[in-house]
Amino acid sequence: MTDKKFTTDSGIEIKQLYSEPIANTEKPGEFPYTRGVQPDMYRGRLWTMRQYAGFSTAEESNKRYHYLLNQGTTGLSVAFDLPTQIGYDSDHIMSEGEVGKVGVAIDTLRDIEILFDGIKLENITTSMTINATASTLLAFYIALARKQGADIKKISGS
Repeated sequence: MTDKKFTTDSGIEIKQLYSEPIANTEKPGEFPYTRGVQPDMYRGRLWTMRQYAGFSTAEESNKRYHYLLNQGTTGLSVAFDLPTQIGYDSDHIMSEGEVGKVGVAIDTLRDIEILFDGIKLENITTSMTINATASTLLAFYIALARKQGADIKKISGS
């Protein structure tokens, strides 16, 4: 728990924790984190603001990410196209007509490099809504973070 005091606009002090006076009450920021991961919850660190985005090519999606970050977004949420979601390369016959339609097409590490060009992965959290190819895309993401010289322990997202 922190010593910082919080008040309403009327100057009324807000307790850091409201709970029953029972021993061993779980506190915010303490295991098992049932009351939240931050000791002062969103008073000290605001929640991450994300917009689910990604379309067409990695270049086009990168432009969108930079726009969103310049508008105040504090995290990225990547939308992948259907071929990427199920593990087909963009040039596979089953991908025809679906590439870049409902998200960004990602086939290679180079695509991830373009997608996050000018964005330091160590400084942003990224959510990637993906199932079947999650391990491949996570490997691309980590490879890019390492290429950027990031401390992998500081890479976060979901």
